[in-house]
Amino acid sequence: MSPTDSYRKTIRIVLADRAGDAPGASAIAEAAIGTWQQVAAQIVPVIGIGGANVLFNRSLHLTCTTFPWLTIPGDHRDSTVLLANLKEQLAGREPDAAAEASYTLLVTFIELLMSMIGDSLTERLLSSVWEPSSPPSEQENES
Repeated sequence: MSPTDSYRKTIRIVLADRAGDAPGASAIAEAAIGTWQQVAAQIVPVIGIGGANVLFNRSLHLTCTTFPWLTIPGDHRDSTVLLANLKEQLAGREPDAAAEASYTLLVTFIELLMSMIGDSLTERLLSSVWEPSSPPSEQENES
């Protein structure tokens, strides 16, 4: 299995896990934005905020060919506003469409990042992002 195939499977699982059981579009949007924020926190120290924004905008542009409703008008330099608009777009769709668009956008971003910095560095930078959420530990439950 190639690194890209591995990430595709992992991304789908992690997004679904973070959205919860039988999620609505709002939960899917929340999971997607939370994941984007984690990805950004890991890559910005390496490629800078400008590099992260360029990759995100390129990924969004490419994803909009499949999901034209995901097009976000306006200035894309402010990542906070862009993510808020993305969240709004995703939350306003049917859950299946929101989930597939979120997945496609993240996969496109990861593939562009891999082509820029390599598979190995991408894997090392983002490994903590893909860790599934875990239930509280027994010690936390006993408190």
